[in-house]
Amino acid sequence: MKILGISLGTKNGNNDTMCRVALEAAQKKGAEIEFIHLFDWDIKPCTGCVACSRGLVMGKGMICSVKDDYAALYQKMVDADGVLFVDPIYESGASGLFHLITDRMGPGHDTGMMLMADAKLKEQGKEGLDPKLFRQKAVSFVGIGGSDWAVRVETDHRMLALSPGWKVVNNEAFSWCKDVIMQDDKIERMKQIGENLYDAAKEIVDNHIMIPGSEDYDPWKGEAEGACPHCHGNNFYIYPGTTHCVCELCGLEGTLELVDGGFKFKNDPSIVPNGQPEHAHDILSGKQAHGEDIFENEGRLMNLFKDPEFQARKKHYTDVCAPTPSPSK
Repeated sequence: MKILGISLGTKNGNNDTMCRVALEAAQKKGAEIEFIHLFDWDIKPCTGCVACSRGLVMGKGMICSVKDDYAALYQKMVDADGVLFVDPIYESGASGLFHLITDRMGPGHDTGMMLMADAKLKEQGKEGLDPKLFRQKAVSFVGIGGSDWAVRVETDHRMLALSPGWKVVNNEAFSWCKDVIMQDDKIERMKQIGENLYDAAKEIVDNHIMIPGSEDYDPWKGEAEGACPHCHGNNFYIYPGTTHCVCELCGLEGTLELVDGGFKFKNDPSIVPNGQPEHAHDILSGKQAHGEDIFENEGRLMNLFKDPEFQARKKHYTDVCAPTPSPSK
């Protein structure tokens, strides 16, 4: 059993400390532990070149045009049985570094697309993708902030688990935590999060749980259930002037209803087309539906590049102004 802890804060700061608190708790249960201070690694932004998604769709395997440490980081996550992220909260949500790794996870590591690529490679008589890529993963997130402004962080964090379809065990935010190492309740909660992650990871390993077929598996150990019945999320986009809403995490659609003095989310397929749980973006059925829409859109764009009117419009707006060069280059 291996638990990987990834801290995205200042070196030896609160995030590093609390990550190690959880790792020590997992170690005491029998886990092999590893710690990464992510600022020590070279992680560049995604350029949006779509080489990753096209490589998978065309059956060429997993490709990324950006050369840095992300591939090694992803491999570390794949090799671990459980992964913990501890991230500072700067402006209500996840840190910029965390957004970088979420963007890089993106379509190039989407399990639905990887399964299609695996099938295409085997059809060509080639070796498929590493079976470890399709093993289910237990993952937890903790945001640590210096105030109580943290209403976006849980949604931001869980987005990283969406593409691979990994199962979230804990997803929490600690507020007013400049002196968190002296807050015994937070220390104890962090230990519990480490133990929960170990238990979920062990259950996955012992039962050989793979991402395909684990749609109904839910190792959630959060202190609250959350409003979304599928992913336990609490953030929703409400369409103006209606009760129609969509979960910002899994994409499940439904309505908000006032029940016993509080709002409840109801996913009713008779009211909202994407109200069925199988449309959730973190499971294969939802990924397939979403992927079909993406492929249609990508195909339309590819055909446009041959269109003279498209070419003329691109040239016109490209000629409007040149970009200002970087002063440091």
